[in-house]
Amino acid sequence: MKENLDQIDRSLLRALQRDARLSQRELAETVGLSQNACWRRLKTLYEGGLIEGHTIRLDPARLGLNLTVFVMIRTRHHSKDWLATFRQEVSAIPNVIDFYRIAGDYDYMLKVVAEDMNAFDRVYQRLIEKIDLDTVTSYMTMEAIADARDLPI
Repeated sequence: MKENLDQIDRSLLRALQRDARLSQRELAETVGLSQNACWRRLKTLYEGGLIEGHTIRLDPARLGLNLTVFVMIRTRHHSKDWLATFRQEVSAIPNVIDFYRIAGDYDYMLKVVAEDMNAFDRVYQRLIEKIDLDTVTSYMTMEAIADARDLPI
């Protein structure tokens, strides 16, 4: 469901996407509102569920996570029980940072971060030992050109 947002709401959201640490005063100044008006709008956006939380972006390389892999999965199973098990097992792997059900040649796509190829292999082995999968294809990235971009609002 698309929200009906005016230009001020969009400006608030853009500013928060760039820097969620902005104080309410700084945010109000950025969008041209009083602090009270800014607070009321933010409260509405939170209560409506449009803002889901506050996060920070970490530098994976500085944390030793030098390898990013997109894992494409095809399965023969599509039952509700299998899917529940699959979701539970994949969600329990901390290195899987994004997880999608997709259309096309594959059924699922995972974004995995790891220290190196050996660490990724441990993730891969954990994945295939717990779940019956048809095809698993992995694509190692060489460079992140645009990663964790802001939503276009």
